[in-house]
Amino acid sequence: MSDETNNTDEINESAQNSDQQSSTVALSGLYENWFLDYASYVILDRAVPHINDGFKPVQRRILHSLKEMDDGRYNKAANVIGNTMKYHPHGDASIGDAMVQIGQKDLLIDCQGNWGDPITGDSAAAARYIEGRLSKFANEVVFNPDTTDWQLSYDGRNKEPVTLPVKFPLLLAQGAEGIAVGLATKIMPHNFNELIEGSIQVLRGERPSIYPDFPTGGLADVSNYNEGRRGGKIRVRAKIEERDKKTLAITEIPFGTTTGSLIDSIVAANEKGKIKIKKIEDNTAGSVEIMVHLAPGISPDVTIDALYAFTGCESSISPNTCVIKNNRPLFMSVNDILIENTKQTKSLIKQELEIRLHELQEKIFFSSLLKIFIQEGMYKHSDYENAGDFDTVVTVLNRLFEPFFPQFYRAIEPEDYKRLIDKPMSSITRFDVKKADEQMKSLEDDIKEVRKNLKNLTEYTIEWFEYIRSKYGKDRTRKTELRAFDRVEASQVALANAKLYVNREEGFIGTNMKKDELVGDCSDIDDIIVFRGDGKYSIVKVQDKVFVGKDIIHVAVFKKGDERTIYNVIYKDGGTGTSYIKRFAVTGVTRDKDYDIGKATKGSKILYFSANSNGEAEVVNIQLKPHSKLRKLSFDMDFAEIAIKGRASQGNIVSKYPMKKVAFKSAGVSTLSGRKIWYDDVLKRLNADERGRFLGEFDGDDKILLTMNDGTYELSNFDLSNHFDEKMVRMEKFHPEQTYTAIHVDSKGTYYVKRFNFDDLPVGKRTKFIGEDSKLVLLTNNDEPVVSLDILKGKSQTKESFEQPLNEIVDIKGMKAQGNRLSFHSVKKVKLLSEEKDLSKTNEIPKAETEVKSPDLTIESAEDTDTPAQNTGSDISLEITNPDDIQMDDSGQIGLF
Repeated sequence: MSDETNNTDEINESAQNSDQQSSTVALSGLYENWFLDYASYVILDRAVPHINDGFKPVQRRILHSLKEMDDGRYNKAANVIGNTMKYHPHGDASIGDAMVQIGQKDLLIDCQGNWGDPITGDSAAAARYIEGRLSKFANEVVFNPDTTDWQLSYDGRNKEPVTLPVKFPLLLAQGAEGIAVGLATKIMPHNFNELIEGSIQVLRGERPSIYPDFPTGGLADVSNYNEGRRGGKIRVRAKIEERDKKTLAITEIPFGTTTGSLIDSIVAANEKGKIKIKKIEDNTAGSVEIMVHLAPGISPDVTIDALYAFTGCESSISPNTCVIKNNRPLFMSVNDILIENTKQTKSLIKQELEIRLHELQEKIFFSSLLKIFIQEGMYKHSDYENAGDFDTVVTVLNRLFEPFFPQFYRAIEPEDYKRLIDKPMSSITRFDVKKADEQMKSLEDDIKEVRKNLKNLTEYTIEWFEYIRSKYGKDRTRKTELRAFDRVEASQVALANAKLYVNREEGFIGTNMKKDELVGDCSDIDDIIVFRGDGKYSIVKVQDKVFVGKDIIHVAVFKKGDERTIYNVIYKDGGTGTSYIKRFAVTGVTRDKDYDIGKATKGSKILYFSANSNGEAEVVNIQLKPHSKLRKLSFDMDFAEIAIKGRASQGNIVSKYPMKKVAFKSAGVSTLSGRKIWYDDVLKRLNADERGRFLGEFDGDDKILLTMNDGTYELSNFDLSNHFDEKMVRMEKFHPEQTYTAIHVDSKGTYYVKRFNFDDLPVGKRTKFIGEDSKLVLLTNNDEPVVSLDILKGKSQTKESFEQPLNEIVDIKGMKAQGNRLSFHSVKKVKLLSEEKDLSKTNEIPKAETEVKSPDLTIESAEDTDTPAQNTGSDISLEITNPDDIQMDDSGQIGLF
């Protein structure tokens, strides 16, 4: 008996152990499943916005709460946060932060109180102090309970939207940023009106192309935007103005920074010696204004580049457009998101129209039912009156309405009869047939309109977007200027914040060798070029102290790509004893690698060396050691006769005999041609790389003439680091002898023409070349300009058109002269017929003759259109009705608009 019992216990224990083993899960498996669940939750329910409405869950719940509480009055943010906690399973802090972020985007929430400032970085006041309500835009675009899909909240007590039925590309308008588990999203904000225009393009079958627009303004280079996909990049810059030669003003900041962080980065760069400023002031109030006062002798143009290179005035943003679609994360381009949002809007509008059509049909249905019920006297029919229960009523009314069934769009349900019999007798007796017919006629017209819109759904959706633009887009112009940037090389703009020293004998250079020979100033990021007596040279990074080789004969800061610094060398080849002469430039080599001036043979030696910043070529005297075969032991060599070749060339033979001495005899001039300069209108910078418009060949003291739309001008040098005023309307090489002709109008509406030469002013000094109260109409460098004039004569204002050589009106006078009147009649239109002169092709301009010659021109009649004045070309016209209408357009042109 006991044996059987023991066997039974063993069997039961074995079965129990087997069950436990089958239900056991390894710890690694639990971790994997739990982590995947957590990652999925964070991605779907926390960090990534949904493509349909552009909201993260917390944002959607805040908007839903605001709508639920909406009574037209402001609600305390704390109350909204409390109501949102019915739907959001997290703390009030996350809700409050999300609500402030929505409010700061100035689109969905009408804010009252201190909601903070994303530009200055100031935080919002506590939730109990600030108030908000839904904006008119949000009420019109975001909500519609009839087209909303609903779900239970996390505790099952309330219903909340799965997504809101947003009829606008809201995600792209606001942008989004979030970090989940294993992925992140960073979607740039875009311009309100440009999104609408892009949606209209989508509806018309075109692919849109949209670019970011940041609320902080500034400049943006979107050439590598890559439609917002992973791998793209946006470079953003502050907008910096040169108020004067000692003061810069930052008026717009890059996206992602604040005025506080930007100022901190400038102060840090100044402390490190990257830039040199005297003081910085933050005058930001309604708009950004950070004043940067420069130290004496510091170039504002170089400082602007240094601010971009070393401070937060320029930064790079990497977009990463990730959204939730079909309950999973998806990486998309912003253009594809706009297409999806537009299709979603069209679908929602279709649903709304179909719901509206159903409502109208139901109204007509019941109105017709009621009219027949009353007109046919069914309410007083004996069978109806004697019906004892509702089922009998339904049977009787079905029989009475049977002849009218064909005219109804659907079958009559018992609920419809119930609505009829619930009508009070007083409303039945007062029923107005005529009024009912008018109402049904109006409903039928509405149905026709709805069916028409459904039939032409695309055009109706376009009308919706145009309506939204006209109602809400008036003040939403683009804030960020799109512009291509040139890349600022830090080494080109770094201030000389260190001293470079050399110990020639021991072969050390560095910035921490104050007891040794001072070479000069350098920056802590410079490269240094070193030449040694054995004919070797190398380039090293500046350091505190570094060994570069003994017998140093030349050390200097090296500028990569410098083709103007020419090295003049005479050296002896160690293998043959022959001496060579050569001239060369070093434009770029590998750091910390020795290069040879000659053949790299042992015993080679440099006999003469000079470094010339602009290719100067001196004359040297060479003395040879006495030799029986030599008759002439001393002679001169002119480096100007030696061609500049590559750094690896051997050079020309000077002598096969030993040299006694090489001595400098006389200085020479530059053998390099003038520097050819172009202006890139896209980058708005000068360059020597043949990009843009050719300005000419510049040398020595040559200058560039800049004229502005306000009738001022200034002269500039041809330094490639220069920045240029956006109000500039003319740029060309300056020739003091060149004659210009200007037409300007004074405050009284009188038009004058003057011919003059621009004065040779100091670089950077801006001067007016027309009257203080005048506005510039046109400016030309043609020596014999001809215009087409439309004037109005007499009291009848008779229009007369003719061609007028301006040489006949006025002679060449001083720049400050007012000039002669263009016409004694009212000027209607001015059109320049003569072509502009290309001043890049000559270095000298002959003085203009005073004798007037009639130009051989083909003259076209001016069209009666408002065409802005152009500063170059042969087709310039102005429609002038009021001198106050003369303005500058977005491209910097002067004219009437």
